[in-house]
Amino acid sequence: MKIEVLGPGCAKCQSVEKNVKDAVKSLGIDAEILHVTDIKEIASYGVFGTPAVVIDGQVKSVGKIPSAEEIKTWLR
Repeated sequence: MKIEVLGPGCAKCQSVEKNVKDAVKSLGIDAEILHVTDIKEIASYGVFGTPAVVIDGQVKSVGKIPSAEEIKTWLR
């Protein structure tokens, strides 16, 4: 599983990355977690607001900080 956090590295993006890591750890999932900061790469997903979460190429969240519990529902 590949999970990407899209954003420039702001505090909100860091919160999302922490929540993603917490959700993955809690579920015991083997996942690659990447933080994508390149604007062109972010735009290639059709995302124009950050932070965003992409799981296996599918955009799950844009412009908000999803909780670890919400992220878990996407990972199940």
